[in-house]
Amino acid sequence: MNLALAAPIALYVFVMAITPGPNNMMLTTSGLIFGIRRTLPHMLGIPTGCAVQMAIVGAGLGAVFAVEPRIQLVIKIAGTLYLFWLARKLWRAADMPEAKAAEPISFFQAALFQFANPKAWVMVVTAVAAYTTPGPNYVASLVLLITVFVIVMLPCSATWLGFGAGLRQILTEEKWLIAINRGLAVLTALTALIFWL
Repeated sequence: MNLALAAPIALYVFVMAITPGPNNMMLTTSGLIFGIRRTLPHMLGIPTGCAVQMAIVGAGLGAVFAVEPRIQLVIKIAGTLYLFWLARKLWRAADMPEAKAAEPISFFQAALFQFANPKAWVMVVTAVAAYTTPGPNYVASLVLLITVFVIVMLPCSATWLGFGAGLRQILTEEKWLIAINRGLAVLTALTALIFWL
């Protein structure tokens, strides 16, 4: 196992995980609506889903993408439709009666979403291609990659969740909460456009 790869892997994951994207918009919105405690399963589901995704890519799915690029198109379309559906749901949850009845995204829903999230696919496939070493140390390098990935991703996700929860504490007037939540819903929909750039 080449532990010297840990630092460049950590830097790559940090840059990819801290920048805006579907997961971060969803965590901020959930933090605003539900607070930190109720959003923790969602936050933990993201790196778990990515770790499983990375293990599958490491086992050979990346080669399938190279041979059949239409699979990536299907993932883009599915991810875009999901984000539009989620943005609509978030917009409607801004109305306080619906927000009280709403439920945060679960651990398993967050983990499964990574398989419809093109940003996650790009991040995972690129990481496996760049940071695993072929040959007898391949599995060890994949385990190192997954471990660093999860360790670095958690505080990045927590930052966005904390931002949303912080807004919840600051914005005590219902009209401001509704406005910010609807703004985040729009940003969630707009992140779908990133998939097509």
